[in-house]
Amino acid sequence: MTGKIRPLVIWAVSDGRAGIEAQVVGLAEAVARHAPALVVNRRVAWKGPARWLPPQVHPASKAWLEDASALGPPWPDLWIAAGRASLPLSLRVRARSGGRTFVVQLQHPRTALGAFDLVIPPEHDGLTGPNVFPILGAPTRLTLEKIGGKAHAFAETLAPLPHPRVAVLIGGKSKAHDLSPRRAETMAAEVEATVRAAGGSVMVTFSRRTPAAARDILARRWSGLPGVVWSGEGPNPYFAFLAAADVILVTEDSTNLAIDAAATGKPVHVLKMDGGAAKFARFHAALAARGVSRPFDGRLETWAYEPLAETDRAADEILKRMAGA
Repeated sequence: MTGKIRPLVIWAVSDGRAGIEAQVVGLAEAVARHAPALVVNRRVAWKGPARWLPPQVHPASKAWLEDASALGPPWPDLWIAAGRASLPLSLRVRARSGGRTFVVQLQHPRTALGAFDLVIPPEHDGLTGPNVFPILGAPTRLTLEKIGGKAHAFAETLAPLPHPRVAVLIGGKSKAHDLSPRRAETMAAEVEATVRAAGGSVMVTFSRRTPAAARDILARRWSGLPGVVWSGEGPNPYFAFLAAADVILVTEDSTNLAIDAAATGKPVHVLKMDGGAAKFARFHAALAARGVSRPFDGRLETWAYEPLAETDRAADEILKRMAGA
């Protein structure tokens, strides 16, 4: 008689920012799709000067945590973390668990890699090493099943919209990019003209980072088109927009939005922002090389590609390494 297999306990550790948390939870959920597992979300916040101390000299003491109740033994089988706030603990959890916890750090940790069992950065960071497994973009919670499962709640609103249905995913201001009123006016006019010429409709969402002036310009212009411009109030139609879309437009500033769009297998056009950076250029070049995306040039094109599944590929790699394969 065989005993029941104990599920892996996985902690998804972040500072709670939506984009960072989505990465760790998305990868943890992917591992749980491949093996029996319990996913637990953990958030790290440090008090006072501990918020700014370099992770290598950080005391990583419970006394410095805003809430220490959820970040101590018994330690998990698998620790998946991202973001600067997680690093002081990520660097020490393997030792504190007596080597029982397999430690995975997402993104580029900007520190020595020896404390981690596996580092999963985006390819465009250029990080290499025996315990490094780069992926295109970042892990996502999005799956085709999840997209389809959320769509029915908005069917009454979206089903009557004329084709082509164009999902427009707008990011915003970051270290590398901005969306000025001038650029927003140009973007609004180009997308409006294209959708009108095609006889289609729009399904628009904005980021928390979208500058207010730009958001107002885009919303005002696109509200005159058939479709939905989500105000940010009520149930979030993001997944439903991706499910209903024939074509997806995404601003170039967000790897998360682009990777979500790429998970659908639908044509992805990239909208130009103000600014830029070499690593984003490398990321979009890699997407284009895989047949996922093309720059938006005023046309809505149709093409096919295999939906991107980098999160599941990373999950497989974690389980192989945990098994010693």
